[in-house]
Amino acid sequence: MSKKINVVFWNEFVHEKTDKTVQAVYPNGLHSPIVDYLNNQADMNASFASLEMPEHGLTQEVLDRTDVLLWWGHVAHDKVDDVIVKRVQKQVLEGMGLIVLHSAHFSKIFQTMMGTTCSLRWHDGEQEVMWNIAPGHPITEGVGDYIHLPEHEMYGERFDIPEPDKIIFISAYSNGNAFRSGCCFCRGNGRIFYFSPGHETNPIYHREDIKRIIMNAVRWTNNPKGKMEITCPQDAESKFL
Repeated sequence: MSKKINVVFWNEFVHEKTDKTVQAVYPNGLHSPIVDYLNNQADMNASFASLEMPEHGLTQEVLDRTDVLLWWGHVAHDKVDDVIVKRVQKQVLEGMGLIVLHSAHFSKIFQTMMGTTCSLRWHDGEQEVMWNIAPGHPITEGVGDYIHLPEHEMYGERFDIPEPDKIIFISAYSNGNAFRSGCCFCRGNGRIFYFSPGHETNPIYHREDIKRIIMNAVRWTNNPKGKMEITCPQDAESKFL
C-alpha cells in the first residue's frame, strides 16, 4: 500500500472558545468535521494544530512529515509568529501543499505566498451560489455544476491576489457581488489552493459537498514524488491535470 498523505489542519481555534454561536455549530472546533472526514479516507492521515500550541503546533519536525497543510484563521492573524510563517513558506516552496480556507485570505502565510494584501469586499448573511467552472479538474471530481449555500458570509471582488494559475469556482451572491472562490497557484515546487467557504457561524464544514472538495484539494496539492520535486512546470495542462 502506498504511503498515506499526512495532513495537518491548522486552526487558530479562538472563536470556538469565546463565541457561543460558533460553539453551537462546531463544539469540537471547526477543524473537527474536516479532520474526521479526511481520517476516514484510506489514503489520508489528518491531525490538528493551533495557535496556542508551542510553536503554533508547527515545529520543523511536524512540517517535515506534513504533505499538505490546511490553514484557517480570522481574529488572530497578527498573533502568528513571523518565524513560523517563514518556516511554512519554505516548506511550501520545497513542495508541501497548502490549502487556505475562508478568512485565512488575510493570514500572514497567504499574504506572504501571494505578495499582495489579499483584501476583498465582505458582508454578512448572503445567499451564495458557487459555480463549478472547471468540471474536468481533479478538485471538482464528484462535484456538480454548482453548490448552493443558503446563508454565508459574502466575499466580493476586487480580491487583491495575483492572477490565479487556474480558477476553479466563481461565486455569485444575492446582493449582486461575485467572487473567485476557488483558486489554484503554484509557488516554487508547491501547490496552493484558496477556497472561500467556511464562515465560522455557518455549518459549512459539516456539508458533504464541501468536505469532498477539500478532500480533492488535499489530493491535488499533495506531491507524491516528495518534496523538492518540481510539480508546477510551466506548461498549463501538465500543471493542473
